[in-house]
Amino acid sequence: MAIHPVPQARQADPPPAADGPWRDPSLSPEARVADLASRMTLEEKTAQLYGIWVGADAEGDGVAPHQNDMVDPVDFEEITTRGLGQLTRPFGTAPVDPGVGAVSLATAQARIAGSSRFGIPALAHEECLAGFTAWGATAYPVPLAWGAAWDPELVAEMAHRIGSDMRSVGVHQGLAPVLDVVRDLRWGRVEETIGEDPYLVATIGTAYVRGLESSGIVATLKHFAGYSASAGARNLAPVRAGAREMADVILPPFEMAVREGGARSVMHSYAEIDGVPTAADPALLTGLLRDTWGFAGTVVADYFGIGFLETLHRVAEGRGDAARLALTAGVDVELPTVRSYGDALVAAVRDGLVAEELVDRALRRVLLQKCQLGLLDPDRPLLPTVLSGVDPEQARGTVDLDPPRNRALARLLAERSCVLLANPEGALPLAGTGRIAVVGPRADDPLAMLGCYSFPSHVGVQHPGSPMGIDVPTVLESLREEFPGAGVDHAQGCDVDGTDAFGIEEAAALAEGADVCVAVLGDRAGLFGRGTSGEGCDATDLALPGLQGELLDALLATGTPVVLVLLTGRTYALGGRADRLAGCVQAFFPGEEGGPALAGVLSGRVNPSGRLPLGVPKDPGGQPWTYLQPPLGRVNGVSNLDPTPLYPFGHGLSYTSFAWEAGPEVPAELPTDGETDLAVTVRNTGDRDGAEVVQLYVHDPVAQTTRPEARLIGYARVPLAAGESRKVSFRFHPDLVSFTGTGGRRIVEPGDLELRFATSSDAADVKHTVRLRLTGPERTVDHRRHLVCATSVDALIAQQ
Repeated sequence: MAIHPVPQARQADPPPAADGPWRDPSLSPEARVADLASRMTLEEKTAQLYGIWVGADAEGDGVAPHQNDMVDPVDFEEITTRGLGQLTRPFGTAPVDPGVGAVSLATAQARIAGSSRFGIPALAHEECLAGFTAWGATAYPVPLAWGAAWDPELVAEMAHRIGSDMRSVGVHQGLAPVLDVVRDLRWGRVEETIGEDPYLVATIGTAYVRGLESSGIVATLKHFAGYSASAGARNLAPVRAGAREMADVILPPFEMAVREGGARSVMHSYAEIDGVPTAADPALLTGLLRDTWGFAGTVVADYFGIGFLETLHRVAEGRGDAARLALTAGVDVELPTVRSYGDALVAAVRDGLVAEELVDRALRRVLLQKCQLGLLDPDRPLLPTVLSGVDPEQARGTVDLDPPRNRALARLLAERSCVLLANPEGALPLAGTGRIAVVGPRADDPLAMLGCYSFPSHVGVQHPGSPMGIDVPTVLESLREEFPGAGVDHAQGCDVDGTDAFGIEEAAALAEGADVCVAVLGDRAGLFGRGTSGEGCDATDLALPGLQGELLDALLATGTPVVLVLLTGRTYALGGRADRLAGCVQAFFPGEEGGPALAGVLSGRVNPSGRLPLGVPKDPGGQPWTYLQPPLGRVNGVSNLDPTPLYPFGHGLSYTSFAWEAGPEVPAELPTDGETDLAVTVRNTGDRDGAEVVQLYVHDPVAQTTRPEARLIGYARVPLAAGESRKVSFRFHPDLVSFTGTGGRRIVEPGDLELRFATSSDAADVKHTVRLRLTGPERTVDHRRHLVCATSVDALIAQQ
């Protein structure tokens, strides 16, 4: 690649005075930042554009891709004399008591401020995908479980709690949520996603953003964009998605989180889309994100992503060239540690290879964010409020990041995310008497509850001598507590993966002598091949890992009723076995309270209300499929392969029953820029309290481009007491059915539509259909369109 010099390269100037109006909080942030930037040397400017990762291990197993190749030694005392942009994961790198960690972070911030001319602290960031990734912090259900709960308000409350805990110990930024839409179930990071539908991902993800931002934490959207559409479902593989797939499936969740959620940071993805790495794509990071959507925050690099322009993508000729590409595209901050934005960038600017205006542009965004966070104020506190007045020597044990109210919230979300897939003969709820055989490699392992970004799985496993830091009851422990009158026995049967059938015969014998067998199977979360689910743990097919399928076959052969409990980070093929199960419950790494939540579902103490955020396949043979299929993507007569899922997106059963009644008549015609209200009334016809999830899909019979058979455009979780009815209303605007037309523009096209009220995406589960015709001209719409289908749930007086 040719490097194009920039004329009139500047030489180093004497350092300007450090003091000035930028210290005055009464001035506008823009005025303060402009004054501060004018006083900085080039070295001081670039220092604000990178982080450092103190304690990152360049040896052995890492928690970021190519960590052992990309971490350079850093002299903390020397590098902080210029100032520092970010501190990477002060709590999430090794087990540290939260109180001690907060004091340590405050001490580091004092050293940073005291070492440089301007006295500006670093912005500290942490992972927070399934809770604050810190030792002793609450481990909540993973994002796939948020999707299964279909409950944005509860997710927003969880995010606010996570953010408050982070803020209380001195953290400023959280690297969440993941807004990637699942395109292939074999991808290892499915557990980190919210599901396979862009509207569900967008609304749940935006709720998380609102909750995190409401606590004062900067939410970081990731991974922008296309990461989940990698070829062959391989981590960091090239993306070959077309423009319409990007516009209509991949991008809408990010668009909503920026426009409706107020996210203040975006992380570029590792993807290369049609040969262009996102870290070097100005059309994406500047043209779309900033110029079109109006994003005004910071774009941060996914870990080592700028270096990968040189080492993996091979579009840069060195560190300075990688900095040029990333800055030009719009990447403001290099994470996790300095590589390209330090001395290499300074030299590139001085040599005329990078325009200093690009440095100034990124600097302005970084300093504005620091100003908003109070980091430029002269009277900012060093220690977080939670430690005010605490002797640093006595800090250990003073900060509780897993208080009872957090655990109660984690329990509630876990309960609402459990999906009852099947209960053909009413075996569930269990009677809780007699002998119960609890079998499987996930039955008595606390890590079975946790995803790969929960601290014990992400960091704790690399420190085997350290305690877990939180209490995580297993399914076995929880069932023994739930059923004190039953005999609950356990056999592991086999490992999660591997080929040793050491315990299958023993497990089958245990099941044969029991009244019911609860088979607890699933994944082990890990990183880069150290698990069956998680970052870099991609699957060759969708068969249950290891010998777990053979174990399940042996249990089914005993004739004892088998209830399957799945603790996974993706869905696995169940065809050929599902019709022999007495019941099946799916949980997606439900967090520290997942064991009691599952025990409650099995006992009936909890009436399951979760719905699938992605389908369950019939066959394991690598038919990557999501429900957003046009006619040629569905079963048809021109192929012998049937990709139809065993259980569709949106599916989930209950221990009660519901009846649906159509709402008021809707006009047969609606202008392409009109609005109308749609409604159904849902009644709980059973004898248990429960919750139904009303799902609204659009079916477009004829359009100028091929369209999915059905696409979610609205939903509402509706709690109903036994015998109670509620009217559920949806405010429909035609913007919700817009799509990318043949001209490459997003349009609302006149013509016939079917709006389907359903219990899943499957046409067989449609309860009520509204047919209307959009009239008037074809409309071109943009990011200012209606993105959300407003819903309301009204209580009605009704008798069973």
